[in-house]
Amino acid sequence: MSSRLVGVGVGPGDPELVTVKGVNALRAADVVVVPVMDTGERGRAEATVLHYVAGEKVVRVVFALNERTDRGRREAAWDAAGERVAGLLREHGSVAFATIGDPNVYSTFTYLAQTIAELVPGTVVETVPGITAMQDLAARSGAVLTEGTEPLTLVPVTAGAGVLKEALNGPGTVVAYKFGRQAREVAQALRETGRIGDAVWGSALGLPEESIRPADDLDGAPLPYLSTLIAPARRDGGRGGKL
Repeated sequence: MSSRLVGVGVGPGDPELVTVKGVNALRAADVVVVPVMDTGERGRAEATVLHYVAGEKVVRVVFALNERTDRGRREAAWDAAGERVAGLLREHGSVAFATIGDPNVYSTFTYLAQTIAELVPGTVVETVPGITAMQDLAARSGAVLTEGTEPLTLVPVTAGAGVLKEALNGPGTVVAYKFGRQAREVAQALRETGRIGDAVWGSALGLPEESIRPADDLDGAPLPYLSTLIAPARRDGGRGGKL
């Protein structure tokens, strides 16, 4: 039988936001892989998974999740992780990979699946969608992501604050991911485009250290790397104004 690799989105951190299908996929797999940084600290995916799966079933695999500058080191870490997961697939046949958020949205699972396709040909790759940080932040803050015909733009600020500013100058709601290290530049872009008034940011959603605040409170101090920003669309047409 073919090996089976399932990328399971486990949400932004709150264990209650894992879907029933996600829990079933985690429990059905022979082993559950969770990505960890080379520092060895427990990540959100692992902490979430352990609410639903026994620890002896969980395998920690090192990924260079915090490596942004050394491409060679990052590629080597991906290759090593791929080899580790390939070995698990050959041994067990069914492996789930837990990723925060959704496995098809800025997820390490994408790179792993590409590697596995080369190392273990014929492996069946599937994904189980997960709730994203922007959905969770919208729910917790009351920010409405889209109405009527409004577009929604998602920007990773690791691509540069200029990309965010370009999106903010456009229509619709803008969501920014991974902006914690560039909080000062993000605040400046929001003010220059007149979008800071209704914007909100959040981090550690659903966890004890959760923080949700108006973007106008951004003072330039570094924030957690996995911070999320929502700048809602300009809405001045009344109820249903953009239908």
